[in-house]
Amino acid sequence: VRLVESGGGTVRAGESLTLTCTVSGTTSGINACGYYRQAPGAQRELIAAVVPAVGNIHYADSVKDRFIFSRDPVTNTMTLEMNRLKPEDTAMYTCWVATLFDNWGQGTQVTVSA
Repeated sequence: VRLVESGGGTVRAGESLTLTCTVSGTTSGINACGYYRQAPGAQRELIAAVVPAVGNIHYADSVKDRFIFSRDPVTNTMTLEMNRLKPEDTAMYTCWVATLFDNWGQGTQVTVSA
């Protein structure tokens, strides 16, 4: 399974940014998928995830009501729409797919200036 991310960058507080993760390879048997982020000096944080068999999307409290995660099984893409960004959202964002193993994107940097 290969995950390729795009969409990171630098924005000002209050602006929006959308991340996209394209999944290729064996995409059957996805148990869960979503996005993590990690800020310098901080622990990695699961910010959005879904178990396709169940369908409910989990959001971390820190991004709830601002970020929207979606997955398109037809195009094998995941999208993280980030709205009302804050400086504390600055981090490396990495998409993730769990099959028999954990599979990771290359990461994309998001920087939010005050």
